[in-house]
Amino acid sequence: MQEPEEKKIALELLETEQAYVNRLHLLDQIFYTELMKEAKNGKTVPEEVVKMIFSNISSIYQFHAKFFLPELQKRMEDWSCNPRIGDVIQKLAPFLKMYGEYVKNFDKAVELITVWSEKSPPFQELIAEIQKRKVCANLTLQHHMLEPVQRIPRYELLLKDYVRKLPPESPDRDDAEKALEMIFMVAKHSNAAIAEMERLQNLWAVYQRLGLEDDIVDPSNELIKEGPIQKVSTRNNSTSEKYLFLFNNMLLYCVPKVIQVGAEFQVHLRINVDGMKVRELNDTQFPHTFLVSGKQRTLELQAR
Repeated sequence: MQEPEEKKIALELLETEQAYVNRLHLLDQIFYTELMKEAKNGKTVPEEVVKMIFSNISSIYQFHAKFFLPELQKRMEDWSCNPRIGDVIQKLAPFLKMYGEYVKNFDKAVELITVWSEKSPPFQELIAEIQKRKVCANLTLQHHMLEPVQRIPRYELLLKDYVRKLPPESPDRDDAEKALEMIFMVAKHSNAAIAEMERLQNLWAVYQRLGLEDDIVDPSNELIKEGPIQKVSTRNNSTSEKYLFLFNNMLLYCVPKVIQVGAEFQVHLRINVDGMKVRELNDTQFPHTFLVSGKQRTLELQAR
């Protein structure tokens, strides 16, 4: 008799989970442990660097090896009398939030491996030596480190498939649908962590271009648009090149610096968005001009 479709998917989940736990073991118990041991002996890189590279991999490994995989194995052994996995995955879902930290740290971790491999030949040699072992299957540390980043989307795909193949009268339907919803929320949480990290990195890059002025640097700000603009001078009928940064709460009117050491721009004026007015002008001499007025002052600008 052929196995029901949903059981095949549940078995695939178990098999991929076993392979995944082996990969986590390699990352935590081999790479992290051996690199940490050498770091403590002062032979390769500072201990802090190793901790930053592997983030919270130990917690992820412990959770999957000690809790989720055994629960899944038990379920598959009892499948004939209790064909369900939805409730087990519901227990798993809240713990998957710890992936947010790992995913958020991933790009930085890969960058640290590159930087320190150049700085410290013993560090590079130890990684290369571990990578040659059979357990690494000819793949790099960075390749193995990508596995946890890809794992949550994999759960989502398998579970979607599982729910789709369940017979309507299945005792697991309610639990499996609820579990899928929970996994979907965790995936969203993980994606939001990446988006937030990218937002902060981009914001920090903008602040550096502005010379990191204290009253401007605020992590809650959001850059909406930036670009060059012409400042119209009615006094001598001319325009000069300026630059605008529009944030959610302020407009920064800047002058490009001639000598760009450190900052690219100098902030000449800050207009709070609250109370700011923009009005288009019909100026035949200077087309595409508009007035920006705030409590501080009014500027006549020309779009390029």
